[in-house]
Amino acid sequence: MSLPETEVLNNLVSRVFRIEDVTSEDPRKGFFLRYRGQLLDEDSASLYDRLADSLIPYSVIPLFKIEDDRQVIYLAPKPPEPKKDKISTNIILFVLTVFSVLLAGAQPEGPFPADFGGQMLMLLKSIFSGWPFAVSLLGILLAHEFGHYFMSRYHKTPATLPYFIPLPPPLGLLGTMGAAIIMRGIPKNKRVLFDIGVAGPIAGLIVAIPVLFLGLSLSTTGTIEPSPGGFLEGNSLIYLFAKFVTFGKLLPAPVEPQGISYWVSYFFTGKPVPFGGLDVFIHPVAFAAWAGLLVTALNLIPAGTLDGGHVIYGLFGNKARKAFPFIIGLLIVGGYFWNGWWLWAIILYWLGRVNAEPLDQITTLDPPRRLLGYVMIIVFFLVLMPVPFMTLAQ
Repeated sequence: MSLPETEVLNNLVSRVFRIEDVTSEDPRKGFFLRYRGQLLDEDSASLYDRLADSLIPYSVIPLFKIEDDRQVIYLAPKPPEPKKDKISTNIILFVLTVFSVLLAGAQPEGPFPADFGGQMLMLLKSIFSGWPFAVSLLGILLAHEFGHYFMSRYHKTPATLPYFIPLPPPLGLLGTMGAAIIMRGIPKNKRVLFDIGVAGPIAGLIVAIPVLFLGLSLSTTGTIEPSPGGFLEGNSLIYLFAKFVTFGKLLPAPVEPQGISYWVSYFFTGKPVPFGGLDVFIHPVAFAAWAGLLVTALNLIPAGTLDGGHVIYGLFGNKARKAFPFIIGLLIVGGYFWNGWWLWAIILYWLGRVNAEPLDQITTLDPPRRLLGYVMIIVFFLVLMPVPFMTLAQ
């Protein structure tokens, strides 16, 4: 960049920033000018907007950061506009997911064949009986993902439509591994990143909780019996509360009344399974809502680019990364009671070590968002299922 252009940029930056020193760098490092100093006003969000707007004619974007407790502004070349995504892939994956979720929710009549081919044929013949489960689960997942999508659109952050991931039986119990959107642009500040992060879980829960009560009203209770290959769904505090409201008792209910130590052990370890006691014979609609709560809990794990990672980054900034080893450790310990947590520990170790960072890292959350952030942490503990599945093999 030539000297006159640099002088122009320095002048624009000085309108919002008291410059103490300027450093030039090779643009291949991701930026070409670095300013250290102090913003001229506490309203960093407005100052960022003013500077960003003034730099548009020069195809330059500003980055606000804190380094060594000092405010820093980087100027970087504006990245090219993201290409428009072809929605054909989204549509194909969604159609395949609808098919696989219908298959997972199918309710075949008659004895189940022993051979795999016979089992799949029986499921295919009864596939449309899975519509209550499929409509309920896909409705929750669509609400979650479009919560993210519409909030991204509201904040003018480019994002893709949801990519659904089909996982038909016997590979997946639910028929899907969920869905995801991909942000094609960088969020402007922590407030935008936070809004996008919380919009999905909130929208999903708004659908999941009424569906859960509807599904439980269609469910019955029965005796827990040993069953090779069978399982009990795990409990979250919200799920326990919903069963209590619907049936008037804590479920599963052991044969003999138990003290608090039993419930604490059962909640966190899934043991001992109360054979002979009562539990819900869960209706497919309720099972779909239960799965929606599980998906919400997984997404609210406070790490990396998960929704929960966006929440704690918004609340605590880069300090949130200090919690990462502790979270991995908890997942490893949890794997001794449900080995699926080991898979999540591996996924987060490789993909969750880095938080999504906005362009403006100086602007903090305002009080309403900060309060909502702490509420979402509470929600995480309310929907968390320490042991999502418990085997009924004795």
